[in-house]
Amino acid sequence: MMFYLMSILAGLTSVYMILIFIRILLTWFPGADFGRPYAFLCSICDPYLAWFRRFRIFRNSPIDFTPIIALAFLSLVNNVLVSWGRMGRFSVAIILILLLQALWSVLLWVLGFFIVILVLRMIAFLGNSNIYSPFWRFVDFIAQPVMYRISRIFFPSRIVSYLFRIVFSIAILAALIALSYVITTYGTLLLSQLPF
Repeated sequence: MMFYLMSILAGLTSVYMILIFIRILLTWFPGADFGRPYAFLCSICDPYLAWFRRFRIFRNSPIDFTPIIALAFLSLVNNVLVSWGRMGRFSVAIILILLLQALWSVLLWVLGFFIVILVLRMIAFLGNSNIYSPFWRFVDFIAQPVMYRISRIFFPSRIVSYLFRIVFSIAILAALIALSYVITTYGTLLLSQLPF
């Protein structure tokens, strides 16, 4: 009985995640009129997304990360429901493991996104592309704060070349991904040993 109930709830959260993802994708087309289905989609998704927009920490950069956090939270809930249904029990260790893995997934996505942006910037720099086009200005808008913060941490009193800053920033972000993977793996092993 518990398996079926948790499977239904997990299915509903999966459908809701798909609806939110569609809602997020449709925001990329401002001014488009999608009619009543879009209004209905907004009415069921926006209250949930608005709850996460209250936290300024997710909107402190050029990109609004609240939809990613909102989807990660729903994914965590979905994983809890699936695990609870499969195992027939609920434990703090399972919740902590799933929370750690969800945090790692979000961190991996964000760091991977910045690596892609920095690689694009490096290709444009090496290829002498037209850096004044809207696309490259957007890439710079995202890449510059990341490179600036990394440079200020590691080279506070030294001026380094632009290409070195790009390559060094990519290396630091890749190292952070590797480090977070190790922490997540060992953290999961440690949490799985908890008796509760």
